[in-house]
Amino acid sequence: MHVIGTAGHVDHGKSTLVAALTGTHPDRLKEEQQREMTIELGFAWLPLPNGEEVGIVDVPGHRDFIENMLAGVGGIDAVLFVIAADEGVMPQTREHLAILNLLNVPGGLVVLTKADLIEDPAWLMLIEEDVQKALRGSVLEGAPLLHVSARTGQGLPELIAALSQCLANSTPRPDLGRPRLPIDRVFTLPGFGTIVTGTLLDGCLQLGDEIEILPDGLRARVRGLQTHRKKVTQAQPGSRTAINLAGIEVQQVQRGNVIVTPQQYTPSQRLDVQVQLLPEASSPLAHNDQVKFFLGTTESLARVRLLGSEQLLPGQSGWLQLELNTPVVAVRGDRYILRRPSPGETIAGGVVLDAHPTRRHKRFDPAVLEALQNLLHGSPEDLLYQVSLTLGLTARSNILAHPHLPEQTAQNALQNLLERGQLLQIGAEADLLIARPTWNTLTEQALAELDKFHAAYPLRRGMPREALKSRLKLQPRPFLALLKTWLDQNLLNEHGTLVCKASFRVQLTQQQTAQVERLLARFATNPYSPPSSKECSAELGEELFNALLEQGQLVAVSSEVVFRPQEIEAMRTWVMEHLRAHGSLTVVEFRDHYRTSRRYALAFLEYLDAQGLTRREGEARHLQTS
Repeated sequence: MHVIGTAGHVDHGKSTLVAALTGTHPDRLKEEQQREMTIELGFAWLPLPNGEEVGIVDVPGHRDFIENMLAGVGGIDAVLFVIAADEGVMPQTREHLAILNLLNVPGGLVVLTKADLIEDPAWLMLIEEDVQKALRGSVLEGAPLLHVSARTGQGLPELIAALSQCLANSTPRPDLGRPRLPIDRVFTLPGFGTIVTGTLLDGCLQLGDEIEILPDGLRARVRGLQTHRKKVTQAQPGSRTAINLAGIEVQQVQRGNVIVTPQQYTPSQRLDVQVQLLPEASSPLAHNDQVKFFLGTTESLARVRLLGSEQLLPGQSGWLQLELNTPVVAVRGDRYILRRPSPGETIAGGVVLDAHPTRRHKRFDPAVLEALQNLLHGSPEDLLYQVSLTLGLTARSNILAHPHLPEQTAQNALQNLLERGQLLQIGAEADLLIARPTWNTLTEQALAELDKFHAAYPLRRGMPREALKSRLKLQPRPFLALLKTWLDQNLLNEHGTLVCKASFRVQLTQQQTAQVERLLARFATNPYSPPSSKECSAELGEELFNALLEQGQLVAVSSEVVFRPQEIEAMRTWVMEHLRAHGSLTVVEFRDHYRTSRRYALAFLEYLDAQGLTRREGEARHLQTS
């Protein structure tokens, strides 16, 4: 399955050539036919001698419609670069060629149209020399150059043969299992409803599939599929595809939306990109410039954040972080174009390196610039490693999907990183991965936070887990996975909901030890009517009193009443034995037995109720049997 596009100056015969090749004139609008000028994208199909039917996207050549042209050439496999033999290279010839270069269109044919109008061979030789000069250093340098007349049919068989050879040598579109179709046309037909068209990328679509329309997140179902005018049950990557959508109204969809399968892609308003400024750009590209951004069939205003420099001069390349006004669906490796909003001018283009950067970069951070360089030129291992550094602790599936690599290539690269120890598996199911530097940093941060906590609160057994999670700025699942690993590696200890460094112990000063001994002596003197919580706190201070509670030297049975653990155990044993022997126990009976007050008796019996050992019925307690 292949799709080709036209390109070239206005009135050089692109649409007429398509009509001569296919029998279908791509200008379908009344205004186009009246003005004899292409305004919108046109579509046709060409059967090749080998039986393949190729989709053709015809684009406007007039400078006023260059942005429509950009919506048509993003997904083509080859280009028919059209130059009129009677005029030669013109302004939009050069601009279209610059766009093809920036999009890295993989080759094509150069077609000198209107050849029947030229009788002077010397003129044709001059035109050819001018064309070859213009093509030097471009994606079309060395491409076959053919003389054609759409009016007489001259050169059309040779053109078809050359096109067949060109496409036979092209790389097939990959099936990554993640289909996306940038919409270039939306219309409705009676009895069918909403229909969208575009070039299908990165995966297959099947009849009946549930799809999502991004960036709005609308859901619909594939009611019908056509590829190159033929009904199919499955559309293949690289094919011109029409989708009849069930469950969606025509006004809900527009050019620039992207059809995907649910949960495969996430729109983004921030992109890290490599940029190449055109040599013929009229002015430098500066930090904070506003530009028009074009990717696939999508257009958005964007603010430029220039990384590593203050400006780029015409002809220079560099790195940008683009802040977009509207969300776009992009993946690493996508090509894009930048234009000045006013006056309109194509100035630059390049490749998307990261479609989901996690933050705004520091503009002159060497680590950021090195990471972008790795994303541009790195091996699959480099790409996955860089993704893991960007995402932090994340699911294996996120790392595999992010760099937009073929599945098996990504799996092999990931396994290599794990074997080298550059990535680590975290969590019980080992489905969370983290780059070793990120692991080291998070571990150091966790230990540093605990050091600060222990220094500030030396009498507390540890920091609440939630507080540590918050200070590390982690989500619950990654935090719990990391915490388990730290515990397993004996870096941390856990006391209920508290965590501490494994080496930490609460240690009392000589003065504090003396204070505790004096208080516990009062408990020993009157074990069943001991000092209240308020008295303990007043005597020791709140921190030291809480330390005794955390260490279990004292046990709070209510907000006001505390006992030593040995008294707790003795009273519990007596109550259980009494209830087994007598069946019930009143507050008065407990009070009289221990010669204490009602306040202490009631607090302890309610404590046993709360533990599920007893239950209250009227004024008496009974054993809890269920």
